[in-house]
Amino acid sequence: MRARTTLLALLVLTACAQPPPPVAPAPPPCPAAIVTTAPTPFVPTPATLPPSAPDTPAERALARLFAEAWDDTMREQPTWASSLGDRRFNDRWPDMTEAASARRTAHAIDFLARANAIDGHDLSSGSQLNREIFMRHCALEVEESAFGLQYMGLSPSGAAQALSPTDGVQAAATLETEFRFETLRDYEDWLRRIETYAEYVAQTIDLLRTGIKKRIVQPRVVMERIARQVDRLTAAPVEQSEFFAPFTRFPASIPDTERARLTVAAKRAIATRVAGAYRALGTFLAKEYLPACSPEVGIWQVPRGDEAYAFLVRKETTSALSPAEIHALGEREVARIHDEMLATMAKTGFAGTLKEFFVKLRTDPRFFIKDPNALLAAYRATAKRIDPLLVKLFTRLPRIPYGVEPIPANIAPDTTTAYYEDPSEDGSRAGMYFVNLYKPESRPTWEMMALTLHESVPGHHLQSALAHELGDLPAFRRNMDFTAFTEGWGLYAESLGDDVGLYDDPYAKFGQLAYEMWRALRLVIDTGMHTMKWDRQKAIDYFLANDPKEPLDVANEIDRYAIDPGQALAYKIGELKMKELRARAAAKLGPKFDLRELHDVMLEQGAVPLDVLEKHVDAWIATKSGP
Repeated sequence: MRARTTLLALLVLTACAQPPPPVAPAPPPCPAAIVTTAPTPFVPTPATLPPSAPDTPAERALARLFAEAWDDTMREQPTWASSLGDRRFNDRWPDMTEAASARRTAHAIDFLARANAIDGHDLSSGSQLNREIFMRHCALEVEESAFGLQYMGLSPSGAAQALSPTDGVQAAATLETEFRFETLRDYEDWLRRIETYAEYVAQTIDLLRTGIKKRIVQPRVVMERIARQVDRLTAAPVEQSEFFAPFTRFPASIPDTERARLTVAAKRAIATRVAGAYRALGTFLAKEYLPACSPEVGIWQVPRGDEAYAFLVRKETTSALSPAEIHALGEREVARIHDEMLATMAKTGFAGTLKEFFVKLRTDPRFFIKDPNALLAAYRATAKRIDPLLVKLFTRLPRIPYGVEPIPANIAPDTTTAYYEDPSEDGSRAGMYFVNLYKPESRPTWEMMALTLHESVPGHHLQSALAHELGDLPAFRRNMDFTAFTEGWGLYAESLGDDVGLYDDPYAKFGQLAYEMWRALRLVIDTGMHTMKWDRQKAIDYFLANDPKEPLDVANEIDRYAIDPGQALAYKIGELKMKELRARAAAKLGPKFDLRELHDVMLEQGAVPLDVLEKHVDAWIATKSGP
């Protein structure tokens, strides 16, 4: 998965109007078409990078609006700004107060009105698309604010207690790779963040208290993980704190006297301000929050939960599919992939049942590397095996490199198998593929290839790095994270291993099918928990019965779906749309079809809603198939 960013910066609005008739099913390998819809008519951008906008009053007004809105986003989300290389707000945490939430919504309303007042007919086609997407995410921010989802502000893999530089959504990179520590000012700013961390946690606690009053709370079984995390953090020595990591190494330009001063001040602030914040959070969780938490999983338990879930499904998938339709689609996908699993299992020579094969995959020592360092080396070797094959899939490759690093130990027990962190906007930090080395005996080698294709290249890193290099696009477009696109692309990228011969081992191919099954299961489980009142154990049992992933990973996955409703649906919905478009292009273009060119077209606008992607690819097909 890709580490996710924050509210106003990265949003997409799907149709509020009646959806159009369903799109006819595409030829295999896509099993069903995904209906996408946009709220207003859209003129597709030509199948090239957007041309430079003309110098007109409308263009200048739009550019000013985008610049103002982006500055506002960076100011409101200062830790995300730091991760992008924008140092203007390096000494601040996000404002978590209710007043700040209301302010952000008011800004979104204002930006939406101002964008709407600009005459779209006076804009270039590229600017029309930028304006359309900007208006969508502003409108969605306003709609989302009505559900009070900000009151559910904790998760095991990232929140105040996990020191997530992307504001509490997915645990971020280790500090030395996520932030820049090069100047005395960088260290002073970080020290200021340590000294004000208690206020940030106090605001988070106040927000959660309001959630208790409004009955908008998280499920207890997942929040118990948070309590255990806080206990571990409270007991950890100062020198082991992530806050202290930058003070263990300084650039040569910082004098010894300043190093000593900063180190002493940091230790004092961590021992008092940070430790005090952890204690306050631990006490609040034990005495107030856990007793008030929902006894079951599922957003149906909160006020307007069904409406909120329907909204989140629209936002995350950018489709017109209802939760019931997605559940049924998931069941069909599970059945289809099940048949492919049986065929691949037969190629290994295994003579038992599929469930017995799952047991073999989970327990056979040949599939596990017990030494964490050796496991990390194996992940890195897998990534290097993929790199030289990219020229067979793309004509345009990113300049920004990526690395492979372990997930920070303090969050590894409670987070997923891997995740990806974007490169910085200023080019000072590479993209990073983070892998989980906790309990290496539970990390099978048969999943490595599919996982690496998804998280690094041709998956998240290639897509994200190319988007960062689209200099003709405004900043908000270059940094967009439409989940259905970015995670859909990641899942689609897993299938590209077949195109370049990377699944030459039937066990690795089974790993790819297991990962595809994993995303199909999400369609069933996420909708099951949040609309059909499935309990946690039923979700775990359904997962384990249909996929060989380790029980530890499965429990982490289920808990992630429980506290982030709808997000997990986006992967399969996006992948199915991309496979549908590929099949459509191949069928219509015949000998003119070039897979590398299609992939360039799919990525050349950055991350976009699925309806925008579909129109863009269709425009390319029409141009390519012309006289």
